[in-house]
Amino acid sequence: MTERARAEGRAGVWSGSWVAERLGVELAGDDSLTGLLGLALRRNPKRAHLLVSNVLGKHVPQSPSVVHGHGVALGRRVRDLLGAETAGHAVVLGYAETATGLGHSVADGLGAAPYLHSTRRPVAGVGRAGGFEESHSHATSHLLLPEDPALLAGDGPLVLVDDEFSTGNTVLNTVRALHERYPRKRYVVVALVDMRSPADAGRLEDFAREIGARVDLVTAASGTVRLPPGVLEKGQELVARYEAGSAGAGVGAGTGAGGAVGRVARVDLRWPDGVPDGGRHGFTAAHRERLENALPGMAARIADALPAGARRVLVLGFEELMYAPLRLADALERATDADVRYSTTTRSPVLAVDDPGYAIRTRLVFPAHDAPADGPGERYAYNVAGAGFDAVVAVVDSAADTPELHASDGLLGRLAAHVPHVLLAVVPSYVPHAPHAPERPPMLPEPLRGPDFSSYASDEVGWLLQDFSDVTLEAPTEEREEAIQSGGAHYAESLPVEYQPSEQYQELFHAALDTSAARLARAVGAVTEIVLAERSPRPVLVSLARAGTPVGILMRRWAQYRHGLDLPHYAVSIVRGRGIDANALRWLAAHHDPADVVFVDGWTGKGAITRELAAALRDFEVSDGVTGFNPEIAVLADPGSCVRTYGTRDDFLIPSACLNSTVSGLISRTVLRADLVGPHDFHGAKFYRALAGADLSPAFLDAVSAHYPDVTDTVHAQAKELLAADRTPTWEGWAAVERISEQYGIDDVNLVKPGVGETTRVMLRRVPWKVLARAGAGADLDHVRLLAEQRGVPVEEVDDLPYTCVGLIHPKYTRGATGADGKAVAL
Repeated sequence: MTERARAEGRAGVWSGSWVAERLGVELAGDDSLTGLLGLALRRNPKRAHLLVSNVLGKHVPQSPSVVHGHGVALGRRVRDLLGAETAGHAVVLGYAETATGLGHSVADGLGAAPYLHSTRRPVAGVGRAGGFEESHSHATSHLLLPEDPALLAGDGPLVLVDDEFSTGNTVLNTVRALHERYPRKRYVVVALVDMRSPADAGRLEDFAREIGARVDLVTAASGTVRLPPGVLEKGQELVARYEAGSAGAGVGAGTGAGGAVGRVARVDLRWPDGVPDGGRHGFTAAHRERLENALPGMAARIADALPAGARRVLVLGFEELMYAPLRLADALERATDADVRYSTTTRSPVLAVDDPGYAIRTRLVFPAHDAPADGPGERYAYNVAGAGFDAVVAVVDSAADTPELHASDGLLGRLAAHVPHVLLAVVPSYVPHAPHAPERPPMLPEPLRGPDFSSYASDEVGWLLQDFSDVTLEAPTEEREEAIQSGGAHYAESLPVEYQPSEQYQELFHAALDTSAARLARAVGAVTEIVLAERSPRPVLVSLARAGTPVGILMRRWAQYRHGLDLPHYAVSIVRGRGIDANALRWLAAHHDPADVVFVDGWTGKGAITRELAAALRDFEVSDGVTGFNPEIAVLADPGSCVRTYGTRDDFLIPSACLNSTVSGLISRTVLRADLVGPHDFHGAKFYRALAGADLSPAFLDAVSAHYPDVTDTVHAQAKELLAADRTPTWEGWAAVERISEQYGIDDVNLVKPGVGETTRVMLRRVPWKVLARAGAGADLDHVRLLAEQRGVPVEEVDDLPYTCVGLIHPKYTRGATGADGKAVAL
């Protein structure tokens, strides 16, 4: 849609004229009708035309204050009709998907009325309070799933809200179904437009007499649609002809542009805890008050995340999730000088024609991304492509924040192909409490242990994780990198493909282990002695899965060898940007004294996880009131100078960094994804049983612990020296990363991975750009040089590097951006 086309649309061309001229459809009634409605053609065998509302915020982007204002005005008219006292007992029911936001806005205008909308998404554990059919719709079944079944059981008025009142069938089906279970004396039907034919006009009064109740109708405008004979067949032929020739498909129709050109980033709304994302399970006056108080702050966070100079911004809701994005858009409109518009995605298939006399100018097509109960299918965003938006804020609930959303052909990718900046805001999907159940999380499961989960012995480590071994989570390295850097996916939502190490690479691992096993044993002994001296005489070792797990086992073995201690050891998940697994902390607090817990990791790079853990524990104290967890991590090597408890600050090769699962008990990196990990679940991981033939995990542990008797005296001296030394972190590593980031033009420090361990991870799991090696670095870098040669990555020697090496992830990566062959390395 060009600027000229938009200007034509504003210049007085009715957005229903194209259909009217070709099909002979007439819109007759109030003078305001053509301002409220346009026309389009459905891809629907039951009805040819579609009345497209200009003020609903579904298909046509509109000012959010206009959209909300129309609903609130209708609600106030209902309040005036009922009277203040009777209105105080009313319940408002909206229709999915199109009128969920309108119904909620009507409830706002009515006052303190609770709100519920029908839904096409069944929710496990929530019983149906009713259901009905919408015969002409593309998706007919409606469910009523209130958290409180008593919501519909009162005797006050029931206010039913839909966008249009066309035949009356939907409302009659609803009232008939509900009146049988929850009879009442009064109903009010609310719609933006009353478009009933003369034949349908008397049915509502007849029905009211039949059930013995009063039924009122409140609308903003009224009229009729006059359809000539044969309009359905003629409309279907017109749709088929335009779609076959793509003559009227409009910008961004079909599959959209080839590759994303815009940036995708997340914005954290900090949605208020316990406030539902909408009316699917009910929305009360108390919820409304809390949301109103939180809206200015959420709008400010969106405004801060918008690109500088954004003048035209769309807030795009998601199917039934209309009200939350509407109110966010309304608050954003008040908080900024930008021209803010609001619309939502939809299931409804409509022909797009780029003509000022047609209501649906452009169409973006993408797959469903909320695992709908009726199966996968196409979804649509209309009048977004080519509309001149500088930024789009896509608002979805957490149940819809799935890989399909972030896929190259998903909604975010389609938006980014047409809009320079895309922000993703995720509202937590509200999970109703089970009726009459105590409001506490279910009992957490016991830790997973080998040999059922991992190749480690059962007493070596207990995994506070859930088993995702049967879930397909792997994605090609290049695909993951593109999604992560575009903001379309978090690294913890998928896994890199795990490969069998090649014979050459295994030889390198064994050579590195032979060289460094004694050095590792000294570092393990030193850090364990410091923990026992300074932290607790009987610590509970909690390793950060998965790199920390082999180190935790080695520390446990040292304590057993040197002091006869049988220390408990667990592995938990921590995710950069998402924090530590709070349910794992709850399990630990229920079984051990938090003051005895010592978090263990393999090594430090720039200290990101150190900071992540500290922030996560502060949040946990606030949320759960549990104190005592010490955020200080104990590590084998601290080349970044980020912690006080370490075995060495040398940056040397820890052989467990050379491999992935085959030196980590055959366990994957941990996974945190909303559709797999519920609010009372541990994070997850996979057990790669199929790689058992290449497993070096026990061999690694045994090779290091075999040196314990040889290094005992050295460890005693080294630990004594460290305990007497000033071990205050200098954060030298972080400063070096910032310096390198600036020097090499990388605007994201997360793409700079310092140290041998982190560089190895870059080579194995990410798309490397180059490796910086300290001049004169020797055998510690043999494996890095081998990986670099295999992937065609340059190794650049640098003087005065505080680390042995630094790995640089390819900045602003998209597939094809590097000179490498694009194939994942076969190890």
